[in-house]
Amino acid sequence: MTDRYDVVIIGGGIAGSALSTQLTPAGLSVLVLERQTQYRDKVRGEFMHAWGFAEVMRMGLDDTLRAAGGGVSTILVNYDEDVDPEFALANAVPLAMLIPGVPGAFAVGHPQASEALNTLASTRGAHVVRGVGDVEVAAGSAPTVRYELDGNWCEVACRMIVGADGRQSTVRRAVGLALEQQQSKATLGGMLVKADEWPEQVAFVGNEGHRHVLAFPRPHGLVRLYVACDPGPRTAGPDRAQFMLDAFRLECVPGSERLAEAEPMGPCSFYIGTDTWMERPFVDGVVLIGDAAGWSDPILGEGLSVAMRDARMVADIMLAGDDWSPAALEPYAVERAERMMRLRMIAHVTTEIRCTFTPEGRARRTAHGADMMTEPLTLGLMIGAVAGPEVGPAEAFEQHNIDRILALA
Repeated sequence: MTDRYDVVIIGGGIAGSALSTQLTPAGLSVLVLERQTQYRDKVRGEFMHAWGFAEVMRMGLDDTLRAAGGGVSTILVNYDEDVDPEFALANAVPLAMLIPGVPGAFAVGHPQASEALNTLASTRGAHVVRGVGDVEVAAGSAPTVRYELDGNWCEVACRMIVGADGRQSTVRRAVGLALEQQQSKATLGGMLVKADEWPEQVAFVGNEGHRHVLAFPRPHGLVRLYVACDPGPRTAGPDRAQFMLDAFRLECVPGSERLAEAEPMGPCSFYIGTDTWMERPFVDGVVLIGDAAGWSDPILGEGLSVAMRDARMVADIMLAGDDWSPAALEPYAVERAERMMRLRMIAHVTTEIRCTFTPEGRARRTAHGADMMTEPLTLGLMIGAVAGPEVGPAEAFEQHNIDRILALA
């Protein structure tokens, strides 16, 4: 093993592996360090809105992720207990028409996507090491990485360390970067199921009773289900998987019994949503991407889209020239800070509208739906979740507009 690389990427999941696939074809030497020898299924994001899939296509990774079992959703239906299902279907968001050349949103299994991108990175020339233990990093003009493998310590030097090691990032802590955090009032749970007859291209969100539901299908009858609800014993107890399935017995969603009777295909977990962010996700010699740099509240399903844009932007900077200094990375920081701020605002409004399970909350949700049809600033805010947070006008994200929306009755 050489003791020097251009880039050492710590974390060989989706963000880290995607970045590596972009760097090695340009002749950069890349070392990818990954803790897992086999990627495990966890309850995590497996859906990319159209703007995230646009980043995938821009990096030329769409065929790889399709081959890993991913598929495109062309419509997003917004069902509600106070809306006729036929009206909801007729007014579905046309995901295939949001961004020119992008066929819609995209769903792919997290373990399968990680494996496919990691394999592609290796095929393109990255040196991938799996089963890594503890990692130590030193930032600065001559960064170094020490990592444990099979009981032995290895040390390498590089030009840049990339922390792509997730929410509990070792790299972030080592270089003294801190996250700001905002906790959501929503408890969100997820589970993968097999529902053979569910239409592959139809994703939906919906509200009925004391629950907000989301369903993102992918090929071969797989559907990732999510439920946002008030916390309680059944969201933490041994019957939480059945609680998840029962939540999809919905009068407002035609055919939802197929989801309620589906076969669980993975773990079921519930957790409180959080938003985290930082203004400058780098120091000299180290840059963070994906969840390591802060994440969007999962209620929006933006995690993979954020990771893909991070990977693409950092790759563009590294491939543009030899200047990888903090000054060169500043455009990444500026864009990401604005992007995450806008997503926080969208998540806050979405949580208040979707997860206030009171009669007043139900009335506001109905008023919000009507306001979306007539008020450009409301649409400008909410369209950012699916078409990209940069799409809406700046005024849509100002506090006066947020306050106006939340005061709807």
